[in-house]
Amino acid sequence: MSIEVKNLSFGYCDRLVLDGINFKAEENQLISILGPNGVGKSTLFHCILSLLKGYQGQVLLNGKDTRAMSIKEMAELVAFIPQSHYPSFNFSVFDMVLMGTTVQVSAFSKPGKKQVQLVEAALERLGISYLIDRGYTQISGGERQLVLLARALVQETRILILDEPTANLDYGNQIRVMTQIKSLAKEGYTIMQSTHNPDQTFLFSDIVMAMKDGKIVAYGVPGDIFTEELIRNLYAAEVKIQSLYEDKVRVCIPKCAI
Repeated sequence: MSIEVKNLSFGYCDRLVLDGINFKAEENQLISILGPNGVGKSTLFHCILSLLKGYQGQVLLNGKDTRAMSIKEMAELVAFIPQSHYPSFNFSVFDMVLMGTTVQVSAFSKPGKKQVQLVEAALERLGISYLIDRGYTQISGGERQLVLLARALVQETRILILDEPTANLDYGNQIRVMTQIKSLAKEGYTIMQSTHNPDQTFLFSDIVMAMKDGKIVAYGVPGDIFTEELIRNLYAAEVKIQSLYEDKVRVCIPKCAI
């Protein structure tokens, strides 16, 4: 499965948010989009998902233009995990994950044994089976992100788009969520995420796409593009990048702290 974006531009009123975006994401890849607030990361995702229609250019999912796809066709190809999610009702974790199987059943039928097994397998895989009967609004932020990831898995798509999946999570939950995401990429998923964490980006990503002012300013493997100059350009922050473990890890240290 692949995501291909060709010369994509989009604006709100008189403000251009995305300006000539071009890239291709392949299977077995975790692509991280790095950039400051308001740069257009979420807008890009919404264009890819056809949640925003008035863009110029082309979005292809597995070679097919999304403009020609129905909602059901989109749901069969791509699953989306938003930055935050607050349901109106306190659904159980089981029901929240089961909602991901909606595309597999008709409007006049209900989930069957297969869908229940998918839910149980996804919860087991992510190590959160103990939450199955808990209320979604009564669990922690990290647990919610894992529940949303489980819901994406039972949707049985091979493309995942995640909008800041580790935002507001404690350090342990950040690592757990990112480890699972990386594992899925290794299994053949095509995954895109947005993030504000340069260290995490270097550690887990196969490809980094840095954005500023609605444009891609750097694109490539982390070891090639992850530099002090890039961080300065994106965030107007002076940092020292420390290489560790034979350059398997790079850590950003603010110069004001040195």
